Amino acid sequence: MIPKYFAFLHTLLVAMLFAVSCSTPKEKEITMNQLQVIGSHNSYKREIEDPLMEIILGKDSGTIGLDYFHIPIKEQLDLGLRSLEIDALHDPQGGRYKAPVGIKLLLEKGITPKPFDTLNQLSAPGLKVLHVPDIDFRSHCLTFISCLTEVKEWSDLNPNHVPIIITINPKNSGLKEPGSTPVLPFTKNVLDSLDQEILSVFSSADLITPDLVQGEFPTLREAILSSGWPTLDKVKGKILFVLDAGAAITNMYIENSIKGKPMFPNIEDENHPLAAFFIMNDPKEQQEDIKQKVKAGFMVRTRADADTKEARTGDLSRLEAAIASGAQVISTDYYLDRLSPSGKFQVSLSNGKYQTCNPLIAPVKCPL
Repeated sequence: MIPKYFAFLHTLLVAMLFAVSCSTPKEKEITMNQLQVIGSHNSYKREIEDPLMEIILGKDSGTIGLDYFHIPIKEQLDLGLRSLEIDALHDPQGGRYKAPVGIKLLLEKGITPKPFDTLNQLSAPGLKVLHVPDIDFRSHCLTFISCLTEVKEWSDLNPNHVPIIITINPKNSGLKEPGSTPVLPFTKNVLDSLDQEILSVFSSADLITPDLVQGEFPTLREAILSSGWPTLDKVKGKILFVLDAGAAITNMYIENSIKGKPMFPNIEDENHPLAAFFIMNDPKEQQEDIKQKVKAGFMVRTRADADTKEARTGDLSRLEAAIASGAQVISTDYYLDRLSPSGKFQVSLSNGKYQTCNPLIAPVKCPL
């Protein structure tokens, strides 16, 4: 009897292990890099009013790439977008961008501009959020703090959301015409203020930071290649920031160490000790490189469209390349068809939504 009893237990245990190994992966087993999400490009941007756009185009027809806009950030998140892009401009005294040339141009032509900065936000010191000072200056959130606060408030009301990835673009240049406002350069101290403003809105518990991902590994890259990104259940409701800057600014940010800092640097060299997240904006030309990085364990942001070109021709081939590349974040200006010039061009994933399992690396039975 006893041998038969142990044989029964053995058979039962084997069956249970087999069932577990063949079961659909649970959400907690999915890592955050095994998702693919749609995000917005220059997420804060409002429409340039028609009379001003006509003036701008009259001077340079190539500026047609400025002719797009977004719905408010909270509405984007309500739709299901899970990536945002925010431009930041240095304004230590306040008031630097308060009187755009574009408003003066309209007034000179006898045109009454739409209201601008009615809450007087631009007068206060601190980082500002504008696309192109003087001509493309309308924003759903004029200050960096107010943009972050929008995200924080939404996140607090939706604590189980898929992580939101926010790329931060420090702006070092503006319009180069007489009378325009010079843009102040980013220095190490300004980058420190960028971190400080992020940490004034979000607590460490709200964030997916380089420290969190690196853990006890000697380098961030080793952590990515050995342990990988956190599982989805551990980072739901959190925010991940990426510094999307050129080499000079990035090198200032990572000088000495990024320990305690909230942003992942966009490192171009995948062999760099801080390699983790890459900005690769051309999924057609860079598709194989993106695939290689994604399969290795890195995260990548790419773009489905740029400068309104694809939207004006109805070309979805760049989106298709982006999806196939496995890039975890695909940025667009046209997550709603009504935002496009034709009213028909729209970017979404294969399931018609803005979040799905990564087609390149997610488990076959991914539950999302």
